[in-house]
Amino acid sequence: MAQVLNIRVDGADGLVGTDVPFHIYGDPDRGPTVSLMAGVHGCEYTSMLGLRRFLAGLDETALRGSLRVVPMANISAFHARAAFVVPNDGLNLNRCFPGDPNGSFSERLAHALFETVIRHADYHIDLHAGDQVEDLEPFTIYDASNVEEQSRAMAFAYGLGYVVRDSHSASPIAGTSSAAAAAAGIASITAEVGGRGLVDEISVRLHEEGIKRVLSMLGVLPGTFPPVPDPVELDHWVWLRSTDAGWWTSHVSVGDQVLAGTVVGTVSALDGSAVEEIIAPESGVPLFLTTSPAVAKDGLLLGLGVQ
Repeated sequence: MAQVLNIRVDGADGLVGTDVPFHIYGDPDRGPTVSLMAGVHGCEYTSMLGLRRFLAGLDETALRGSLRVVPMANISAFHARAAFVVPNDGLNLNRCFPGDPNGSFSERLAHALFETVIRHADYHIDLHAGDQVEDLEPFTIYDASNVEEQSRAMAFAYGLGYVVRDSHSASPIAGTSSAAAAAAGIASITAEVGGRGLVDEISVRLHEEGIKRVLSMLGVLPGTFPPVPDPVELDHWVWLRSTDAGWWTSHVSVGDQVLAGTVVGTVSALDGSAVEEIIAPESGVPLFLTTSPAVAKDGLLLGLGVQ
């Protein structure tokens, strides 16, 4: 029977704190411990439901090890329908790990999650999707680290079409839960399926099955699965941004093969008087892109995965 506990996160500067439920399944003396987390971003629904479906069907007696699970890490963002950020302080939780116990609310939340859940695991899986204004091609990320061979094996086992190796020196992102875990010697991945604030069954099933595939590969749960093609391995990211605020029009879709020098879209002034062409600096595949026409100055438009 799972233990259901709460992680208490105190608010900074007199702000109200919160409790984040987390669950413990199985016995760590019988095998590895795996941490599973969803809802770091509050509108990435397929990842949350995929984890819920997995837990609903879990036979705890079959576990050869233990699971430390946070079904929804960013509860205030879920209730506020806040894309990307924590409403308490406007920070992106997945840029705050491993956190700071004396920092802002998001930094405190990241610290509490890391120290209570992830720190005690041998392996870590963070489930994500495209947020409300993001289309997305399914992919898995692992980080360059001393445990990257194990992390890469987990990324392959999840069964998605693309795998990205994220190198700290070239990465446009930092402070993710999987990067912080890898830096602490915990093999880890971030799995991304679904997007646009939608709940589609295919994406939910891919997350649910991906969890099972990884746990089977690690020997934590039994299971056999239909083979899937090896993913396309991508070496690094190129994130394309607008120069000024305006109206974004994409000329490509996620999963397209884009050549260097291709105009992937435009950002125009709201009256159409000025147009900035957005050009791919390298050949690659758009793994996510902003679907909203409204973009801010230096707004993120798309993420190009490059071989």
